[in-house]
Amino acid sequence: MVNDLEKKMERLFGTDGVRGVINRDLIPEKILRLSQAIGTFFGEGSRILVGRDARAGGEMIENLVVAGLMSTGVKVYRAGLVPTPALQYVIKDQGFDGGVMITASHNPPEYNGIKVIDSDGIEISRDKEEVIEELYYTGRFNRVSWRELVEESKLYPYVNEIYVKAVVSHVDKELIRKRRFKIVVDGANSVGSITTPWVVRELGAKVYTVNGNIDPLFSGRNPEPTPDTLYETAEVVKEIKADFGVAHDGDADRAIVIDELGRIQWGDRTATVLAKYIASKHKDLPRRVFTAVSSSIIVEEVLKKMGVEVIWLPVGSIGISRALAREGGICGFEENGGFMYPLHHPVRDGAMTTALLLQLLAEENTTLSQLYDELPKYYAVKTKIPMSRDKALKAVEAVKEAFKNYRQITIDGVKVISSDYWFLVRPSGTEPLLRIMIEAKTKDKANELLKILKQVIEEAIKQ
Repeated sequence: MVNDLEKKMERLFGTDGVRGVINRDLIPEKILRLSQAIGTFFGEGSRILVGRDARAGGEMIENLVVAGLMSTGVKVYRAGLVPTPALQYVIKDQGFDGGVMITASHNPPEYNGIKVIDSDGIEISRDKEEVIEELYYTGRFNRVSWRELVEESKLYPYVNEIYVKAVVSHVDKELIRKRRFKIVVDGANSVGSITTPWVVRELGAKVYTVNGNIDPLFSGRNPEPTPDTLYETAEVVKEIKADFGVAHDGDADRAIVIDELGRIQWGDRTATVLAKYIASKHKDLPRRVFTAVSSSIIVEEVLKKMGVEVIWLPVGSIGISRALAREGGICGFEENGGFMYPLHHPVRDGAMTTALLLQLLAEENTTLSQLYDELPKYYAVKTKIPMSRDKALKAVEAVKEAFKNYRQITIDGVKVISSDYWFLVRPSGTEPLLRIMIEAKTKDKANELLKILKQVIEEAIKQ
């Protein structure tokens, strides 16, 4: 780790935690040092809950994290295999001082990572990340006497049960049971395969699982739920005539929904449907929603008619969660399938999203396809171009200039909004990529915009 200390302090934390390829970027020395910084940050005697998803390297990282935390005098509790939202809920509900979740969420199978969770069950704020980074680089760790290391880490195998009971408590179990729903759950061969089927069964629905094994290599499908990775799951939904399907990422905080016609719906469309429902049902909640600039302009078109303000934020669930917790609102969400229901916990939660959809369909006696078809229609194109962050930033500036006469939101990359289309160009916060998202009223327009943007970007990164 001498090299780390010699070079300028670089950001360890990305959009959502510290991530890297196992044993290449995320090496044992780095993990141990980071966990010592985390333990020093929380302080001697703090009660810290540690959980992980099913990814390869998870046990290795867990043991390193536990060792580093214990060396600083932290009391460690091991939750085992749990979804991120389960760990987050239990940290707050059971009064832990904080937690560490070992996951790389939706990243490819070779990645793993570490999320640091505060006592309120939300990932730590950016300023606290910077404190941990400073401790990491300076090595100013608290180290307790050998006499204080007699206490071992403790197993805490109650997280999933506490979490499932909490999710179920927010909906009408008997009303849902009467509808005899059939639901397909794609757990991405990770921890969502444990809890979401459990929630669905508790609500009296029949559950069919796809990619329901615990597989550290994600052999069934890529851990990121997208139309490209969910086509087989969509076929299952249609074939068995399920009411809908839900697909998770590696740590089950996202839920991408497939309607009964087998159509894979992006998260901002599902969120708009749920936001309308929650706004009409809970009129006492502040009339605002929080979402990232990557979400569709559909959000504004639909919710502003209901007197609901849309607050655009940079991409990243931490900022959305903290804004929702701080200011209050109907919900928070991202287009990637992360939905936050503040009456449960203001964090992304795939199982809670599933339960809310069951409640909505039971109350309104409708189908998901009907609810989605009521939304404005846009054609979506989403792609990514591998490039360094420096080049990605150049590309963003070039796009800003090329579309300077249009409405722009520039809090994270550049979002350009016109009367019949919108697009977002932004550097990824977790990978060396430039992400492009386009929605237009016609398919031809969407493809035309993609062609124009690629030309602008290619010219920019040549220079």
